[in-house]
Amino acid sequence: MAEKMNQQEYPLAPATRQSRSDEESGTLRSEELKRKKRIKLAIYIAAFAVFQTIVILVFALTVMRVKTPKVRLGTDVTFQNFKTGTQASPTFDLSFTTQVGVKNTNFGPYKFDSTVVTFMYQGDTVGQVSIPKGKAGLRSTKKVGVIVNVDSNALSSTAGLGSELGAGVLTLSSQAKLSGKVELMFVMKKKKSAEMNCTMTIEVSTKAIQSMSCE
Repeated sequence: MAEKMNQQEYPLAPATRQSRSDEESGTLRSEELKRKKRIKLAIYIAAFAVFQTIVILVFALTVMRVKTPKVRLGTDVTFQNFKTGTQASPTFDLSFTTQVGVKNTNFGPYKFDSTVVTFMYQGDTVGQVSIPKGKAGLRSTKKVGVIVNVDSNALSSTAGLGSELGAGVLTLSSQAKLSGKVELMFVMKKKKSAEMNCTMTIEVSTKAIQSMSCE
């Protein structure tokens, strides 16, 4: 009877080895799956970090970059009074309406203080107009309507004026400086000054702007 029992126990050994082999194989597959998941997770984290870095760089270079606003004299000029002398007796007395534009290309409003636009003829001041304090919205242009009066009464010399009127033109220049702050994200404020330096040539015969250039 003992011999029969021993003969029945021997076939169990291969089955046990097979079971252990299956367990080891399953463990290896499980470890391999875990390893692949960890690698995939690391790739996702690295890709997100790179994407976040790119977003921050783009944000810093575009949204958070503060540019200097531009101030320009408008080309839409309407003359209300237009009097000029002759080459022999050169004078002028003009009154016109136009606009001063404050162009803000930043991603935040530009608040500026009041200032004065000075109109000159060959370096001599011939007129001034005030610009009240205001605000140019984000990525927009603030237009301020003005009435300008200029005349030749304060000219130190009229020699150049006589030559110009003889040629049928009148050249005036205008200058201004705006001081203000650009606000970003409601917390960051950066001071920015904008300057205007424009030259306009008026055709006397047609009483119209022949050309306008601003720096």
